[in-house]
Formats: sequence, C-alpha cells, structure tokens
Amino acid sequence: MIYSRSFLTGFFAQKVKNMNYFTIAEVAKTSFVEKKSEFIGCMAPVRTNEQAVNFIESVRANNRKARHNVYAYILRDDNISRYSDDGEPHGTAGMPVLEVLRKKNLTDVCIVVTRYFGGILLGGGGLIRAYSHSASITCDSAKIMNMCLCHRLVIRTDYNLYGKINYILPDFKTIVVNSDFGGEVVLEILVLSELLEPLKKKLCEITNGSADVTDMGESYQDFTSVS
Repeated sequence: MIYSRSFLTGFFAQKVKNMNYFTIAEVAKTSFVEKKSEFIGCMAPVRTNEQAVNFIESVRANNRKARHNVYAYILRDDNISRYSDDGEPHGTAGMPVLEVLRKKNLTDVCIVVTRYFGGILLGGGGLIRAYSHSASITCDSAKIMNMCLCHRLVIRTDYNLYGKINYILPDFKTIVVNSDFGGEVVLEILVLSELLEPLKKKLCEITNGSADVTDMGESYQDFTSVS
C-alpha cells in the first residue's frame, strides 16, 4: 500500500504529539563575562510564534544599549525552530544557541543571549563557544518539566477502601492533585494515558466496583517528580 505524503506527515505529527516532551516552568536568567564582554542568557516558556516574538522584543527593550540580542526558539506545534545571529558573523551565534536547545531536548522555549561588547574581539570560534556556553548554563539553571499525556481522574470512595486505593496508586505512577476527606474520600489524581485502563481495572478489582471513578479528560501535565 502506498501512502500519500500528507497522510504520512499527519501520521508522524500525531505520533509526535502523543510523546512526552520537555519544556521549562518559568523564566531563567544567567550571566557570565568573556574577555570583558558580558553575555546574558534569558529563557522563557512560550507556546506560539507570537509569544516568542513578544519575549524577544521585551528582552531587546530591556537591553537597548547591548550590541547584540541573539535568539533561538523551538515550538512544538508545527515543529517550528528559528534563530537569529543579530549582527554577529553568520553561524557563530544563533545556530549554536539553537543547537543547545536541541541537545537539551527542550521545546516550547525561547532564549535570548544578550551581548554587551567589551572591546575585545573573540573570533568565530570564541563567539560560538561563548554563545553556546551562555545558552547551556541558562538551560541548566531552568526548572525543567517532563510533560506527559495523562488523564485526570476523580475517585470517590468510602473510608474503608481508601487504604487499599492509596496503597496501589504508586504502582501506576500517579500524582495526587487534591484529596478531600469529608463524608467520603475524594481523590483527584493524574495517571499516564498508557496506564489509564490498567489502573481503572485494578481499582474495580480491589473495590469490587464500588469506587466511583470519573475521567475528567486528557491533557499534558508535568511528571518530573514521578520516578
């Protein structure tokens, strides 16, 4: 059977969307000096091209006296990646910064490396090393999130069964989002999509079907803390 290019593109795009991905939780900022030039790395989580452009412009506005504001960003939707040398010699700034993001396996992020020129030329190799280092230490300083496709479940049960349910939840790598101990026990949890059916089956088994389990839908959530 021969598949069209549009079919294959859609198929692989869907496969990518079903995978986990890594991004950052909040803005991260670092600075270092190389031969009197200060390199300031500033990275932010972004979801769209517009958000990335707005972030770049905000960094530029805050660093109007800087010689260069080099940037790179990667967006998960439509698999977009862009960069700019912003006046540095071609290939010595934007692409090295973008390569760091790729090696760190980050997406939905935008980083701007601002350079305040110190009067000493670094040469092509020196610029690549400086911009790569700035991007790398900025990524390392960020709070990384492991975004996984999961389901949010609300479990309602009586107190007699709570112990059994609570005991098996770690086996399914769940995250307890909220718990309410009133007239009955109400647990709100996140479970990885691939473990949803096994968990529901186990819950039915240990409670003889008496626990009320409501699926609130599927979304990407941070599972960084789950081993």
